[in-house]
Amino acid sequence: MSDTASAAVTANILASQSNDPSFENLYQELVWRGLIHVSTDAESLEKAIADGGLTLYCGFDPTAPSLHLGHLVALLTVRRLQLGGHYPLALVGGSTGLIGDPRMTSERVLNSKETVASWVGDLQEQIRPILDFNGDHAARMVNNLDWTAPLSAIDFLREIGKHFRVGTMIKKEIVASRLNSEEGISYAEFSYQILQGLDYLELYRQYGCTLQLGGSDQWGNLTSGTELIRKVEGKAVHALGTPLITDSSGKKLGKSEGNAIWLNPTMTSPFEFYQYWLNVADADVIDRLKVFTFFTRDEIADFDEAVAQRPHAREAQRALAFAVTSLVHGDAAALGVIEASKALYGNGDLTALDEPTLVAATAQLENVSAPASGLGVVELFVASGLSKSNSEARRTIGEGGAYVNNVKVTDPDAVIDTTELLHGKYALLRRGKRNLAAVTVADD
Repeated sequence: MSDTASAAVTANILASQSNDPSFENLYQELVWRGLIHVSTDAESLEKAIADGGLTLYCGFDPTAPSLHLGHLVALLTVRRLQLGGHYPLALVGGSTGLIGDPRMTSERVLNSKETVASWVGDLQEQIRPILDFNGDHAARMVNNLDWTAPLSAIDFLREIGKHFRVGTMIKKEIVASRLNSEEGISYAEFSYQILQGLDYLELYRQYGCTLQLGGSDQWGNLTSGTELIRKVEGKAVHALGTPLITDSSGKKLGKSEGNAIWLNPTMTSPFEFYQYWLNVADADVIDRLKVFTFFTRDEIADFDEAVAQRPHAREAQRALAFAVTSLVHGDAAALGVIEASKALYGNGDLTALDEPTLVAATAQLENVSAPASGLGVVELFVASGLSKSNSEARRTIGEGGAYVNNVKVTDPDAVIDTTELLHGKYALLRRGKRNLAAVTVADD
């Protein structure tokens, strides 16, 4: 990272986030950042946001023990609105998580009540560091199980179900897709949109909530709530759909697609998380900076120029990777990942890396398993693919291009001593400056 990019990143993190004062209003900043993919009446929504003091909510279902990047888009949009003087409600769906919103492909496997309750706690802990629960516009954490659990099936059908028309419900994109598939759709998943509509109505009644945010693929569920409030309370409220984040093939990132980037460090390590951002394509990096960081319009313009003028330096990607990793995992973890990356290529102390970081950092390398009695350097270089033959490995050693744990090997008959292993079982092999492989010593 250049000194300029590093300073900008540090300023971004230390500023503790803020909205860009160069915009006429917050709504226009959200538009510029591409955060409003779809919404109810735009003119009315812009005025409501400009007037300030909105109570808004975003829901997160505990269908896994972690949020992922798709959730982070909406969560950071909520944070921007909070910084703009609005009051967030973070809903973790203890009841909707027992069912799960319909997927395009197939019926969800239902998790136990105990599992869902545990995941509710996991998600709440991930949300707390990103929103402010103590300031002038303090966020509140809510759980829809609090109002659905006491509701009988008869009361649910009489008070809520009667306001929904089946003809409208089956026109929702995901429902229509599932109805036309061999899998079909269960009544439980079909009713999910009613439950989400109930959430909005309940939050409107309890807190005066008039804006709901969610991913744009949830638009049918979001508008179920706006329509329910219109029918029951006679009031017009707002909904906003944030953009979906896709991978390089255009596929949505998420659990259902099997390509989620998780916020839980045991599911996606900070090293993997950082590397994901570092490898964002030049064509996408500016959009990612707009969505996932609090850099200003001028700062992002500077990164845009850097991409055009110095793409090899990857200044924008480095700034993005550090900013988002710091936001999710903390500054220490982000700095630790950078030090781990340096250490892999001989510019840092490998022995200072803790075991999880070392394992994550070498996960994408060629990794060979070897017995403690079979740690000849030449043989390991061949087994790992760093050398094509014993003679080539010996030549590499003779030319000074072979390293074990960043220490140059000078003896072609060298054997790695078990006392030299990292955490008692790992070794990093390097040929030249950039060619790496890892060795894991198997238990005897």
